[in-house]
Amino acid sequence: MGPWCAPWLLLTLPDVLWGQTQSSQPAQPGMQSFQGDQFQGEWFVLGLASNTFGKEHKALLVPFTTTFELTAQGHFTVSNAMTRGPRCDTWSYVMIPEAQPGQFVVDHSRGPGSDREEIRVVDSDYTSFALLLSRRPAGSLTVVRVSLLGRNWMLPPGTIDKFICLGRTQGFSKNNVVFPDLAGNRATSLHGGKQGGAWGT
Repeated sequence: MGPWCAPWLLLTLPDVLWGQTQSSQPAQPGMQSFQGDQFQGEWFVLGLASNTFGKEHKALLVPFTTTFELTAQGHFTVSNAMTRGPRCDTWSYVMIPEAQPGQFVVDHSRGPGSDREEIRVVDSDYTSFALLLSRRPAGSLTVVRVSLLGRNWMLPPGTIDKFICLGRTQGFSKNNVVFPDLAGNRATSLHGGKQGGAWGT
C-alpha cells in the first residue's frame, strides 16, 4: 500500500464502519493504568468528534499536531500547531492529573470560575494511537469531544472502529465526526501536488 492509500482510506472508511457498527455499544472502561512517560511526545490529530459538530464542519479541519510534555510534577504541557495556508496557528494549555489514572483537568479560565475541562485518556498503546474523551461546560451546554491521535498516518487495524464506537457511546451521529482534509494537505506534502478530493458526505 502506497503512502497516499493510507490517508485516503482514513477519509473513506469511517462511513462504512458507521453503518456496520451496532447501534448499542458498551461503555468504555478506560485504562487501568496510565504511563505518562510513554504517552508524552508528538501526536497527529487524525479525527475529532463532538456534539457541537455538524455536517458543515467536515471540510474545516486541517491536519495538526499536539505535543505532550511531561513535567516533574506529573502535569502535561500541551502544545498544538495547525497550518492554515501560509499561517501557523499555535495554542497551549496544561493538563493537571486527577486521582484516576489517565484523567486530567484543564483550567481555561484566567481567574475564578468553573471553566474547567475534564480530559480522559480512554485507550492507547503509546506507540501508534490514543483515544481521548473530554467534557467542558459552556453555559447550559456540556461540550463533549472525542479525539483520535496517531504517532503517524498509519493506524492499527480496528482503531477507527474504536473511535467511532466511543463516539456512539456519547450519542454522536456520523455528522458529529470530522477528519482532517488530507486530500488537500497531506497529499501535497507527499507528492508535491494535490491529489483526490475533499472528505465526502
